[in-house]
Amino acid sequence: MTKKLLEGSQGIAEAVALCRPQVIAAYPITPQTHIPQELADMVANGKLKAEWVNVESEHSAASVVLGASATGVRVFTASSSQGILLMSEVLFNIAGMRLPVVMVCVNRSVSAPLNIWNDQQDSISQRDTGVIQLYAEDNQEAADLVYQAYRIAEDHRVLLPVMVCLDGYVLSHAWETVDIPSQAQVDSFLPPFKPLYKLDPENPLSFGMYMEPDKYLETRYMIQHTMEQSIGIIQDVAHDFEKTFGRPATAIIEEYQTHDATTILVGMGSMVSLFKEEVDQLRSQGQKVGVLKLVCYRPFPKEELYQSLKGAKHVVVIEKSTSLGFGGPVASELRSVFYGRPQQPSISGFIAGLGGRDITAETVKTALNKAHQHPVDTEYLDLRTDLELEGVSNPARQHKK
Repeated sequence: MTKKLLEGSQGIAEAVALCRPQVIAAYPITPQTHIPQELADMVANGKLKAEWVNVESEHSAASVVLGASATGVRVFTASSSQGILLMSEVLFNIAGMRLPVVMVCVNRSVSAPLNIWNDQQDSISQRDTGVIQLYAEDNQEAADLVYQAYRIAEDHRVLLPVMVCLDGYVLSHAWETVDIPSQAQVDSFLPPFKPLYKLDPENPLSFGMYMEPDKYLETRYMIQHTMEQSIGIIQDVAHDFEKTFGRPATAIIEEYQTHDATTILVGMGSMVSLFKEEVDQLRSQGQKVGVLKLVCYRPFPKEELYQSLKGAKHVVVIEKSTSLGFGGPVASELRSVFYGRPQQPSISGFIAGLGGRDITAETVKTALNKAHQHPVDTEYLDLRTDLELEGVSNPARQHKK
């Protein structure tokens, strides 16, 4: 194990290279560009033995790794924002063909209006594709999730794509010390991929063929069933990671100061670090507050979330995405976990940080205060009061005659 001071994107690239992908295709888009740039340099300099494919779009990048994975080789791609949206058609195909593609989403807002800063709308919008989604709090966790992603995706009980998500700029462009394992360690944890099915002239197969109504429903059910079963596999992979590398791994949920908490903050990604700092301060003042970090958003770990949150009085979800016309996706799905069950906490949902707006300690305190007063269905935090919201009454603004 070697400690290196690396930009987040470099840490991801180093982790990917150690996983020995054989085909890489990606298209540059801010803030993901540094990952394929680093990998392209490794291939050009002979450090990484892989086929690098230059493409004209993210749709093509996803199509290239789909085709390569179908031949039975390990692949990698990455993207952000509109690039993820452009890949969407192919992501449905990759999952439907049960191909273990590993990709990284460097989270960024989506257009319009054009905004290149961070939120998690891009990956959350792909939640129905059949892609497993894992969210990193820091750069060490992002790199560690890459190794685990390949083990999960290539497990013959899974065979689904895995997306590792990290917050754009906040992590991708931040410099941190990252433990990089040796090639021998990674090889012992991640054996060569042995596909169950592949395109082979000696044994002809077809992938993603036409499916009539009397069979299509079953294909969706099989992916759903695999998603549900993969929660245990993801946990097993995390345990194996800890045994191999001697470092704890969290691939489903992580609890922080929740043992006696009556109020629990729930979030994903880098903002969880802020939650932990704020909780430490509140606990020093005698308040029983904790944090639950959701790492695995798809599959949604319903039973694990229920067991972790059922003892709380208040659950406060802060998320950097919104399902326009309804509310926060995480809060909405979390409420469904408690449907028909005993010990139901009050679940309040808040949306913040869209388009890169800072989530501050005051943001967290505001959410906690509001949730303690009464349950909140959906509320947008830190809305500016000096702007007219077209077609919307803004009671927070003082109008002068």
